[in-house]
Amino acid sequence: MVGMKQRIRVAGIIRKGEDVLLLKKKTRREVGLVFWELPIGKIKFGEQPEEAMARAVFESLGLQVTEVVLKDAVTFLAFLNSSQMANLCIVYEVKVNSEAKIHLGEGFSAYKWVKKEEFGKISLDDASRTVLGMEVSLQGNNLELENANYRETVNGATIYVDGSSRGNPGPAGIGYYIVDEEGRTIERGGEFVGFATSRLAEYYALKKGVEKAIELKLKSVKFVGDNLMMINQMNGIYKIKNNDLVPVYKEIRKLVSRNFEAVSFTHVKREQNVEADREANLAIDRHFDKDMIK
Repeated sequence: MVGMKQRIRVAGIIRKGEDVLLLKKKTRREVGLVFWELPIGKIKFGEQPEEAMARAVFESLGLQVTEVVLKDAVTFLAFLNSSQMANLCIVYEVKVNSEAKIHLGEGFSAYKWVKKEEFGKISLDDASRTVLGMEVSLQGNNLELENANYRETVNGATIYVDGSSRGNPGPAGIGYYIVDEEGRTIERGGEFVGFATSRLAEYYALKKGVEKAIELKLKSVKFVGDNLMMINQMNGIYKIKNNDLVPVYKEIRKLVSRNFEAVSFTHVKREQNVEADREANLAIDRHFDKDMIK
């Protein structure tokens, strides 16, 4: 992974109620495979990501954007022919005039509104599959491509991590919850890490998740957390300004670069990370219960 070039794109989620708008291109490089995708665009020189997103929507759908809201950012590795390509996808919730008529841009042959439960039943391009994976990222829920010959690298285990601090700073615990690609529990646990801030506990939890992945000899891993700042820092969106986080961050980066074939860092809502949160808080409870017994 060291020195690998990164492709940066924007991806838009346009909704009609609970349905999401997907597009189909007229041609694909992958012979015999038909893929659906979100409105996706490259960022031109001197262009802000929000501007790139609005332009991509207009060029592909002929619609004027009324609002663009940053939702998340994910990184992943995927195969491009026989090589791996690192990808950074900046994800936006996009609103358009609901009464405007869609005019497909050159290069697109169709569009359709798709329900969340149907994501796994259609062939998606690599970026859209990763982004929409966040939409169904409740533990144990993965998207599968119809054509098994087309493979995205990050399709192995998922490791949910969370850090908890009672007092911030205060007594802190970390938790992890590991599931395989079919949602079966591999391992779970937590540790008391002393007195720390909540942000430092989050990084300790991620480091523990990485160490567990190495211990289990996992090569393709999706790390999931509910701390958006940490996920964005791991994805390179934000720089770390807190000196107490830098050593842990560097250690995580070193471990990741040396031990995995493919990784991604994905943000989820707190209610989608309840198992790791439970383990973190149990670790604090166990520590003080043990002290009381003594």
